[in-house]
Amino acid sequence: MRKLFGTDGIRAIAGQSPLDAHTIYAIGLALAHSLKKVSIAPRVVLGMDTRESSTWIAATITAGLKTGGAAVESAGVITTPAIAFLTAKHGFSAGIVISASHNPWQDNGIKIFGADGYKLADEVELAIEDEIFKHLETSHAPPLADLAAPAVNEADRAEYIRFLLAAVPNLSLDGKTIVIDCANGAASAVAPQVFAELKGTVIITHASPDGRNINEQCGALHAGMVAKAVVEHKANMGITFDGDADRALFADAAGNVVNGDAIMLLAARDLQARGLLAGDVVVATTMSNMGLEAALKRSGIKMLRAPVGDKYVLEEMRNAKASLGGEQSGHILFPAIATTGDGLLTALIVLDLVHRSGKTLGELKQDLKVFPQVIVNVKVREKKPLEDIPSVVEKIRAAELELADTGRVVIRYSGTESLARVMIEAESEDAMKLHANAIADAIRIELGI
Repeated sequence: MRKLFGTDGIRAIAGQSPLDAHTIYAIGLALAHSLKKVSIAPRVVLGMDTRESSTWIAATITAGLKTGGAAVESAGVITTPAIAFLTAKHGFSAGIVISASHNPWQDNGIKIFGADGYKLADEVELAIEDEIFKHLETSHAPPLADLAAPAVNEADRAEYIRFLLAAVPNLSLDGKTIVIDCANGAASAVAPQVFAELKGTVIITHASPDGRNINEQCGALHAGMVAKAVVEHKANMGITFDGDADRALFADAAGNVVNGDAIMLLAARDLQARGLLAGDVVVATTMSNMGLEAALKRSGIKMLRAPVGDKYVLEEMRNAKASLGGEQSGHILFPAIATTGDGLLTALIVLDLVHRSGKTLGELKQDLKVFPQVIVNVKVREKKPLEDIPSVVEKIRAAELELADTGRVVIRYSGTESLARVMIEAESEDAMKLHANAIADAIRIELGI
């Protein structure tokens, strides 16, 4: 069982275990030693988001990597998918991103990509974990005052921007107004340059990071902000990213938030029409709405469900040889173009799709009938298996029995936070809320903080 790695790397409050200097240094050492098993002189590319802790974490992990025999190049403040792209493009042994994605500024994290640009397999993470714990007993990080992050190669960001623009070579926003919310995160360093190349009127918001305002009342966790701005500016569309820009959510001209389910529907139909939807299959997760499944079925498209986490979506996509997958949260995977979810790439593909269709975003998604859905998050002190808690099992069974074929019950722990997530969707909104609260209360009584 993994102790450090969650569904998206290692994440915690910066400065506290497992993101204290001692552990971060050990992570660098362990990764370097792992890489030296397949390369005499491993090279690592490093990127980070805008949190004030990212710089010292980058310097600390760099020290561990160098002590372990790896060379390190920095791309500076840049998006997570940019590091995946650069890793594979330039033959790096691994890519590292210092980011806690959508989490508040106090948190940070470490994400690792393999030489192929894909996130590490669980068994590789487990092996690295074992070595990290060994180094924790025998090694110590140098004083922070003696450390420095490697110099930034500005050419890396420019190359990534060229890659994005090349993915949609005929896209033009001429005559359109688009609002972009950068979440005061990594997109702030990239999105303004990308959209400056596409004509039209582009209104950039929340692109002034100060180290502590990342995701603060902005970005994908607060998509209503960009939706409101779209209405205020009478814009055609809004796009909002999370802290490391590996996902994107949208707003239509009427100010309605458009999530990953709707984007998967639009993209699936477009790929199908162009003969590019392999096997007429789309891979979503357990959190995607039943309405998406029904809409895809009307178009002759089968939807498969994977566990939450884009690495697990990708794993299922590989098994099914699917060309499209994603999450309701806005991680969309286009494996023919990129190895991981990329919010900026998704934004450009959606804009291109809308441009080619001659329709608005609202018109393209109008037949997606979403089942009422509620998600209740419960803070927990431990992640005890829910099936071992009789009171919780009783409430879950009661919900499943009443909802039967008219709804779904999905209970899971977050892979990145100390939360239990209770998700229910059903035709009856009253029944949905009743059962969600009952299950959440049972979890809160047994495990709540």
